[in-house]
Amino acid sequence: MELRKIGKFIAQERKAHDITQEKLAEMLDVSDRAVSKWERGICMPGTAIMSKLCEIIDCSINELFCGERIDEMSEKKMLEKNLLEMA
Repeated sequence: MELRKIGKFIAQERKAHDITQEKLAEMLDVSDRAVSKWERGICMPGTAIMSKLCEIIDCSINELFCGERIDEMSEKKMLEKNLLEMA
């Protein structure tokens, strides 16, 4: 996983949904500093809030881990790659 790529993706999708860092932080019950760290690629959101984050920015967990939108054909391949990297 590329933290910077994931961070840019989170920022891009947050902005596309017209949500500020502060508002996203409020929605996820985290600090705006945490959101800033994710978007700068310093760290990842905790597993407890990943699904809610994905719901808010309308992406799959797999897309979040890839740091990009992926088409259906590529999704299975990327999912397998991500699972192997996490092991």
